[in-house]
Amino acid sequence: QVQLVESGGGLVQAGGSLRLSCKATGAIVSINAMGWYCQVPGKQRVLVAGITSGGSTNYADSVKGRFTISRDNAKNTVYLQMNSLKPEDTAVYYCNADLQVYSGSYYYTKNYWGQGTQVTVSS
Repeated sequence: QVQLVESGGGLVQAGGSLRLSCKATGAIVSINAMGWYCQVPGKQRVLVAGITSGGSTNYADSVKGRFTISRDNAKNTVYLQMNSLKPEDTAVYYCNADLQVYSGSYYYTKNYWGQGTQVTVSS
């Protein structure tokens, strides 16, 4: 079963750090662009950081200089290092990726979302 499994969320004080992980599991041939999104109740899910298959990155203005996205292709994993956390960073964080998989007879690509991991920053 192909899926994205997230971990690393939790409760942290303002100014602290967390590292989120998102691992793609299953019969995966390749991973295209991956990204981290956040969502709070009553608001739309928005992009926090993205990384291409070649390693190029982009960030929301609100997290530039504080968050770093990276990927380890050998482990099929993307990370979000979150430093200098602020209460306004509190949200559920979701991983997203297009994954190319092999069924045993053919290839196909499908978009996947992780299950979400809660990040809470206290003041």
